[in-house]
Amino acid sequence: MAAVTEEQAVDLTVQEMARRSGFSEPTLRYYEKIGLLGAVGRDESSGHRRYGPQTVARVEALSCLRSSGMTVSGMRRYLDLLAQGDSAAAGQRDLFAAQAHKLAADIEQLQLRLVYLQRKADLWDARVREDTTAEDRAVQEILRVVNEFTH
Repeated sequence: MAAVTEEQAVDLTVQEMARRSGFSEPTLRYYEKIGLLGAVGRDESSGHRRYGPQTVARVEALSCLRSSGMTVSGMRRYLDLLAQGDSAAAGQRDLFAAQAHKLAADIEQLQLRLVYLQRKADLWDARVREDTTAEDRAVQEILRVVNEFTH
């Protein structure tokens, strides 16, 4: 097991946790409310949230999942499977494979949008240069990309 660094040993405030994870403070509170974070400790004197090392690790894992586009229900599924240990390895594999497939489809759509924007820029550049041949080519490429969007 890895040694706990001094930074990890200190409980984090909600502001520190938000900065570290990329989640907003309201998102952290929401995730706590719906049970994704488990019990979040409180400062005895102020009652403010204090994120201990285990909760910090959980929030960081959820941040990675969220950045991959995983939904709250997917994150909940991940945590449920994680609690089952190695017996849920097939479920974890399926969850991550499905998310990877979804992300690949999202990337494909983003690439199409990028090409669309590039061809639109080409179209307007051709108009600036008064190059009707280049403009016609750009229009044809735009129509091809639009056709891919709709099919």
